[in-house]
Amino acid sequence: MIAAIIGIILVGGILAGPIMSDVETPEYEVVESQGNIEIRRYGPMIIAEVQVEGEREDAISDGFRLLADYIFGNNTVKQDTAMTAPVQQQSAEIAMTAPVQQQSAGGSWRVSFVMPSEYTLAALPEPKNGRIAIKEVPFKKFVVVIFSGTYSDENIKEHEERLMDYVEANGIPVFGSVKYAFYNPPWTLPPMRRNEIMIEIQ
Repeated sequence: MIAAIIGIILVGGILAGPIMSDVETPEYEVVESQGNIEIRRYGPMIIAEVQVEGEREDAISDGFRLLADYIFGNNTVKQDTAMTAPVQQQSAEIAMTAPVQQQSAGGSWRVSFVMPSEYTLAALPEPKNGRIAIKEVPFKKFVVVIFSGTYSDENIKEHEERLMDYVEANGIPVFGSVKYAFYNPPWTLPPMRRNEIMIEIQ
């Protein structure tokens, strides 16, 4: 009986990650690949971004919470209609996307979600939290390493070094700081997770 319960929990853990991660992700074209490293071309996109202080793992947790609060309704829908009375406000839920992204910003961290592709900048609800910025990001190219496991400092350091070794060996002109991208909820078993580290190509 106990073995059966443990088995159900394990199967649930294996399936929960992919099921809960079945959300829209940014579209990109793979220009070149070698093993688990890709050069990608991304089209323009809109992001919601917040800047947070603290250690990396604390910062991504705090940033995720603030951004989730925005997309789950702490916002105001923009109205573009003739003036009437009374003035009314409503909020809207925005579909969850993946990944949640994190990038160093000189002593703090920028955490962001890519907004669903159905929205234009003008149509997105406005955040009620003034810390959240909505930005349009232009076309970009990135070199990316894909890996599984936890987002521990050790795992990230190992794959970041692998990415930068590839960049140096291939003479790829990059700039800015690396960006971390995590696609799965925290209860996903580590071997089933999709993580990425990317850096922009000049």
